[in-house]
Amino acid sequence: MMRLSFSATMEGAVCVLLLAMLAACSTVVVKSNVTPFAQLNAQAREFPAPEYLIQVGDELEIQFRYNPDLNQKLPVRPDGRISLPIVKEVLVSGMSPGKLAELLTDKYRPELRRPDITVIVHTFPAQRVFVDGEVLWPNRVPLTGPLTVMQAIAEARGLKDSARRTQVLVIRQNPEGPFLTAVVDLTKIIDGTDKSQNISLMPNDIVYVPRSAIADVDLWVDQYIRKMLPFALPSPVPTPVSTSSSW
Repeated sequence: MMRLSFSATMEGAVCVLLLAMLAACSTVVVKSNVTPFAQLNAQAREFPAPEYLIQVGDELEIQFRYNPDLNQKLPVRPDGRISLPIVKEVLVSGMSPGKLAELLTDKYRPELRRPDITVIVHTFPAQRVFVDGEVLWPNRVPLTGPLTVMQAIAEARGLKDSARRTQVLVIRQNPEGPFLTAVVDLTKIIDGTDKSQNISLMPNDIVYVPRSAIADVDLWVDQYIRKMLPFALPSPVPTPVSTSSSW
């Protein structure tokens, strides 16, 4: 009986040890540039939106109030131009809709008696966030209004079964210094214990859902994110480090 008891005790101890080692292997600690959730939320909600500038891929609607037969809806070409009747090629990339309306009014004034022109931007492909990792549809999610982490993941058709829900990374550009990084626990958002983690997102934010502990952020940024972004991420990237270097 003593031998059986000792064997069972040793088996239990080994199981506890293995569980502890596995737990250590799966724990990730971001040791630098961790940004409070409140700061990210305040930045997204209070940062004043600059005047929108037309970009390649935008869909524009040009309306002529007194000459509706000239109305057109057309995309901005890769060279930043659009083609219009009478005035032909017009470079529009980098202009606000209001400035473009003024430019077109001046161009059409010699040809039309009352060139009253309005420019409407219907799509904003440059206004998006990036959702990658263990989601069903990794993609660029259009940012057409307020968008949170949970909503962005929903737009990516939800999480895979393999997703690490407790360690979702959010990365944001910071024009005033190193970029901002936060680690979000989706389980606390879902059960209501910490809804502040449901961060409000801004253009070009990155939401990355890992499969397992991330040992080298620089590596997965290079593999999954850096090559798909239209802008350069600053370096170095803050590195989450496993609490057990042997796993």
